[in-house]
Amino acid sequence: MQKKGKNSAAKKSAPRKRKARKAKVALDRKKLMVLCAAVCASCVLLLAVTAFLSRGNDGAKTASLPSVEKNFEAENLPSVNAEAETKKEKKSKKEKKREEKKSGDQKAAPAPTPAPKKEEPKPEPKPAPKEEAAPAPVAVPSPQPAAPQADGFGFVPAKNGAVLCVVFDDGGQNISQLKKCVALPFPVTVAVLPRLAHSAESARIVRQSKNEVILHQPMQAMNLSVNPGAGAIKPEMTENEVFATLSQNIAEIAPIAGMNNHEGSLITENEVLVSFILQAASEKGIYFLDSRTSSATKVPSVAMEMGMGWYQRDIFLDNQKTRENYLAELKKGLDIANKKGHVIMIGHVWSAESLPAFLEEAYPELALKGYRFSTVSKSGGMYR
Repeated sequence: MQKKGKNSAAKKSAPRKRKARKAKVALDRKKLMVLCAAVCASCVLLLAVTAFLSRGNDGAKTASLPSVEKNFEAENLPSVNAEAETKKEKKSKKEKKREEKKSGDQKAAPAPTPAPKKEEPKPEPKPAPKEEAAPAPVAVPSPQPAAPQADGFGFVPAKNGAVLCVVFDDGGQNISQLKKCVALPFPVTVAVLPRLAHSAESARIVRQSKNEVILHQPMQAMNLSVNPGAGAIKPEMTENEVFATLSQNIAEIAPIAGMNNHEGSLITENEVLVSFILQAASEKGIYFLDSRTSSATKVPSVAMEMGMGWYQRDIFLDNQKTRENYLAELKKGLDIANKKGHVIMIGHVWSAESLPAFLEEAYPELALKGYRFSTVSKSGGMYR
């Protein structure tokens, strides 16, 4: 105890510096524990605050911080407050950086998406019309080859309202050949032979096709060795026999518009037999078409004496079954039609493999040049 007194006296007599040292030492010893406790408490509080901040409760964070700072100020701990503030600033900076990174990533992520959207629509609308415009000129030359075909035969233009009549003889023998003849794109007249296996059927096919049916009446030719066929008119027949034969043949394929002669050069040169035939036609209400198998035919003179009208053949189209012959005969027929207004041209069903195809090919140019097609009864070509 005495030593302490001496020391205290010595301290009092010592300079102020020593007193300050002793006082500092005394103060440090007393407040060390307080400071440690305060530091621990502040660490706990800071940990709690950071936990709240990490959960995203910004409002709670800002509200709790000032209360902690006030407690430290009351305890005169400016250093602890400074450390807490520095830690908060560091954490807030770190959080800001994280938020900036997140926001930067979020801004950077959508950036590439609009780029392809803008690039896609640009090439689509512009090149499409340019590519589609290319085939347009291709369609232009397509009608050009049709022009030479329409004028490839060199037909002269029609005059005097020229009407063309095409007659197919020898129907009743072959159905498939007949169908090719009645399938042409213009009206035709078909002469059907009687008393054959397909006579009645052939007549029905022609009528169903809206074409004209006539009787192709067999008659004896000058060459007596030639058999004209069943139901033929022979030189020795009487008027009644001629009438009965014609009636039977007409009934087989009726209704019909007229009749013409198959062979018959010997009969058409006989005035008496011609008169029997014309009289029967008049009574049946049908016309007679002279096929002119003989240049000495008596049909015109007898018909005029009887006061009847008649038709006559102008051209045989298929005496030779070649394209060159078809064309040559057709051009002859056009010349006749342009002179007298009509022409009757006879072909045969047995030329069905080539003649109908040729006529169908020639038809567009003929129509273009003004020629009209008709059946015999509507041609206006009756002689009187």
